[in-house]
Amino acid sequence: MINFNQQILDPDSKLSVHSRGFNYGDALFETLKASQGKLLFWEDHYFRLMASMRIMRMEIPMEFTMEFLEEQIKKTLEANKLQQSSARVKLMVQRKQGGLYLPDTNTVDFIISAQALKDDFYLLKDAFYEVDLFKDYYISPTLLSTLKTNNKAINVVGSIFAKENNLHNCLLLNTNKQVIEALNGNVFVVKDNVIKTPPIADGCLKGIMRKQLMDIIKKVPEYKFLEASVSPFELQKADEVFITNVIVGIQPIIKYRKKTFSTNVSKMLMQKLNVKIRLG
Repeated sequence: MINFNQQILDPDSKLSVHSRGFNYGDALFETLKASQGKLLFWEDHYFRLMASMRIMRMEIPMEFTMEFLEEQIKKTLEANKLQQSSARVKLMVQRKQGGLYLPDTNTVDFIISAQALKDDFYLLKDAFYEVDLFKDYYISPTLLSTLKTNNKAINVVGSIFAKENNLHNCLLLNTNKQVIEALNGNVFVVKDNVIKTPPIADGCLKGIMRKQLMDIIKKVPEYKFLEASVSPFELQKADEVFITNVIVGIQPIIKYRKKTFSTNVSKMLMQKLNVKIRLG
């Protein structure tokens, strides 16, 4: 079941073909993980969505409080009998239909959907995981590239490229040929006692799990944290590289071209992440 503007509907309900999200990608979305009815990192998701709506010049409804949207998400979980398990939740906000490129209104609709997930807490999957660079297209580093919008053409084409080449994922580059993120998450690079991730200014997504890991790393005295540009050449010299998103937590990369990586830092950070969730 889905939640469309507070109405619980069958997922096969025919939403309008005039939807602006469908026609123009005029939509934002948040992907959340719910565990036993608890929304992980909900406050961070909420404030990112509000900031993104302002950047997209969408009108934020008066009722769009953190409590209101949390209630609507939990209502959707209940309708899908997922309040006592783990679930992937997608909250999408799109401008109401009308107009062409220029919308008739800046008011919005929201749609919430939920799907079951297996694991309550994050489990490190250190099985073989190979990536390469996706160089067919590049991301222009602007404020818009940091938002989760429906404009995900490069992620779609990159995912097809990865499948065609028997890869598990690809790393995206910006127009300055710097590594900025993976197809489905942010990237961290470990070399000696330095853990590094690309800055938002390079065009990467302002990831929620990225923020959690940054907060954790800064409290680990053995490592120095840097938010700085990452060149493809650094990957060949790295000790470890991993991808982060709110669904899997941390995904270690095992192989990049001829280079293989360890997973020690990933394991350490995953333990600290699960402790943070339990204490939160």
